[in-house]
Amino acid sequence: MLRSLVVNADDLGLTVGVNNGIFDAHDRGILTSASLFANATATVDAIRRIRSRPSLGVGVHLTLVDGAPTLPPSRVATLIQDDGRFRGSWKPFIVACLRGCVALNQVERELTAQIDRIRSEGIRLTHLDAHKHVHAFPRVLAPLLRAARQCGVGCIRNPFEPWWSLRATRPAGTLRRMQVHVMRTQGRAFTRLIREYGMITADGSMGLLATGVLDDSVLRSLIEAMPAGTWELVCHPGYRDLALDEERSGLRASREVERSALLAVIPEAIRNDSGLELIDFHQLGE
Repeated sequence: MLRSLVVNADDLGLTVGVNNGIFDAHDRGILTSASLFANATATVDAIRRIRSRPSLGVGVHLTLVDGAPTLPPSRVATLIQDDGRFRGSWKPFIVACLRGCVALNQVERELTAQIDRIRSEGIRLTHLDAHKHVHAFPRVLAPLLRAARQCGVGCIRNPFEPWWSLRATRPAGTLRRMQVHVMRTQGRAFTRLIREYGMITADGSMGLLATGVLDDSVLRSLIEAMPAGTWELVCHPGYRDLALDEERSGLRASREVERSALLAVIPEAIRNDSGLELIDFHQLGE
């Protein structure tokens, strides 16, 4: 039975070192897709290098936490803190949304601006997803889907990890497991909204629980457990550089571990299983 896998790297544009790791994995035929920040330190570098890689599927890594807005602060006042940046993590942002402290029209406005920023470079977008997976929550997903429809993007990441993938990720910590399980409670609402807006998505994602611990052993376990269907491997390859050390992201040394795991395990899996194919998001609708 056919198993289709999108190998997607998040955080393209974060730093030049992260870009190097992502493009390296793609150039070796391993990584099929990447999600690009619209307003990060190395976004311009990433856009320049994407132009010579037409085989790489590119989406937008939409950002509402742990980053800076694309629009002027006056237009997104409820999304930012006193320093002009978004809230530092997903939890205070989601709590603010639930309390009605975030204007959802500003969410849609900012996300539309981020999508348009990348589209304006002539890049054909294959999908959208959200930094820290905040689109798992309906209050964020609805304005995101309106922005996607307005910009003509029809494919969204399914941010929910199935039970077979959770069971295959043994090294994950308790806090990370709790976060993933909290996200899973939003699955029904996600499915309803995706259908309502006529969006395409994969059957699910793997690697969310493994963020920070995705080594050779974990990746082999995930691929061996993967059933028939269309799945996304969410990964964060890269090279550690000084710019990455200055970022708030906790993923530093693990990015090189993930890159090595991809290069070792994915070719091995393809050789050993003729029913496993690598695709990118634009092929989901074919």
